[in-house]
Amino acid sequence: MDLEGSSQLTPAAGCRSERSALLLHICCGPCATATEEFWTAQGYETVGLFYNPNVQPLLEFRRRLEGARLLAGARAFTLLEDLAYNPIEWFRAVGLHEGRERCRACIAMRLDVTAAHAKRTGCFAFTTSLAISPWQDHEAIQEGGEAAAAKHGVSFLYEDLRSRYRDSRRQARVLDLYRQQYCGCVVSEWERYRDT
Repeated sequence: MDLEGSSQLTPAAGCRSERSALLLHICCGPCATATEEFWTAQGYETVGLFYNPNVQPLLEFRRRLEGARLLAGARAFTLLEDLAYNPIEWFRAVGLHEGRERCRACIAMRLDVTAAHAKRTGCFAFTTSLAISPWQDHEAIQEGGEAAAAKHGVSFLYEDLRSRYRDSRRQARVLDLYRQQYCGCVVSEWERYRDT
C-alpha cells in the first residue's frame, strides 16, 4: 500500500468500452451496493474506483477498502484502487474548516481525482456512491462533479439515490460488509460522537 506516494491505480485495468463505461467512485462498500446496482441496471459497464484519502485512521481506511473489494468480488465488477494515502496532504488540501466547507473541499478533491482517472482509463463518465447518502451535501456533489468533469473533459452523471439508502444498508448486511459509523475523517468521527 502506497501510504505517501502519488495516485496510482491497481490493477492497471481500464474501462473496456468507452461508450458505456462509467467510473464509480466508491466511498465504501455499503454505499456502493445499491449505487452500483442502479447504474448497472441503467445499462452502463460499471467500473469501481476506491479513492478515499479522507478516511482516518489507516485501519479504518483498510476496512473500507476491504469492503469495496468484497463487493466487487461478489458483483464481479472491476475495482480500481488508488492507494495513495497521506492524511497530512489531505488536511492541507481541505483545511480545518468546520462542517460544510471542509466537506465541500473533500468531495471536490475526491471527484477531481476520480474524473482524472476516468479520463486516463477511457471511461466516458464518472459518478459517486456519495450520492446515495442522506448525510452528504448533494449540492457539493453536483458542483464538485461538474467542475471536475469540465476540467478533465469527461461527463459527470449525478442521480439522487437517497431513496435507495435503506436498501444499500440491507444489501451490506446480506453481504456482511463492514458498516462504518462516520463519514471518514477524524473530524467527522469527532462530530459523530462528541455528544455521546
